[in-house]
Amino acid sequence: MQLGLTTEQQMLVDSVRRFVEAELVPYEEEVERTDHVRPELIRQIRERALASGFYAANMPEELGGGGLDHVSLALVERELGRTAFALQYAVARPSNILRACKGDQVERYLLPTIRGERVECLAMTEPNAGSDLRSMQTRAVREGEDYVINGTKHFISYADVADYIILFAASGVEDTPKGQRKLITSFLVDKDTPGLEVRMGSRSVSHRGFHHCELVFSNCRVGVGQILGEEHRGFDVANEWLGGTRLTVAAQCIGRARRALEMATEWSATRRQFGQPIGKFQGTSFKLADMLTEVTAAELLVLRAAWKADQGTAADEDFAMAKLYATEMLARVTDHAVQIFGGMGLMEELPIERFWRDARVERIWDGTSEIQRHIISRALLRPHGA
Repeated sequence: MQLGLTTEQQMLVDSVRRFVEAELVPYEEEVERTDHVRPELIRQIRERALASGFYAANMPEELGGGGLDHVSLALVERELGRTAFALQYAVARPSNILRACKGDQVERYLLPTIRGERVECLAMTEPNAGSDLRSMQTRAVREGEDYVINGTKHFISYADVADYIILFAASGVEDTPKGQRKLITSFLVDKDTPGLEVRMGSRSVSHRGFHHCELVFSNCRVGVGQILGEEHRGFDVANEWLGGTRLTVAAQCIGRARRALEMATEWSATRRQFGQPIGKFQGTSFKLADMLTEVTAAELLVLRAAWKADQGTAADEDFAMAKLYATEMLARVTDHAVQIFGGMGLMEELPIERFWRDARVERIWDGTSEIQRHIISRALLRPHGA
């Protein structure tokens, strides 16, 4: 594994960081204050991201995307992670699951999304089906050339601004040695489809300006041609294309942790107590040392997983370890940062309290820490027949 960045990768990092500092960071306070990203600001960021070549960087060049490898993508996500999550929406990385589009789906969904003309959201989670997706209650029943969909999804990111939904619904059952198991199908559903209602979800303390919604399907009819992948094979589509989302979360956590560390370091060098900078006291300096060590360790785990993905050797546990450690590292680093800043760390005048608040959700979405530990331990025990 190459531990150093290539010249091209370093140039990419520098370019993305300049973009983040110029186009995103100046609007952080506005988004935090209003809990909203203005549509005109979204358009502005999107246009400049397209002009800079950062939009759809995860998609193949032959489809009009950036064609970046996994390591380069992790570096991009790391830099984007330094700013407010709500602003990153405008620098879209379309869901890789859209690579499963076929036929007229390519022209209707995939290519317009890569060009920035359409935006998708992913709908899996339900009020009674979070980590246990097989227990989802949203059903798609075949009637001729249509499926009739009924049910409710919640915690659906970007549904308020998306043009269409990548929906997962139970479409049947199969018999297994452990009993019956639900079959899942994925669909492409336009947001203006009759029978679909989008409602704003509860207000979250994490990531202001980034909203989640409820999707209510009431006899919503979707044609056979809207199946993404194959009927009853929704989990196959998800498993093939969605594993990298955990790596995205992990990489963004590193960017946010590094920014918190940089701010805590500068504060420690300039804030004076008892006649000297607080960084001179071991209570502070040792925290900084631990923070840097943990951030560096997490980054190596992320880059290792990305490198293995580029070699075609990455396994589920590689992504799980990266997400588990990076998200829990971010919680510790931001907590240390608040402690170093003291009372000012909890004041809205500084972004430290925001980093601390935002860190909490990272251990929950895209698979909780407990789910990641399950994946890792299962990989350890499986070769022993346990």
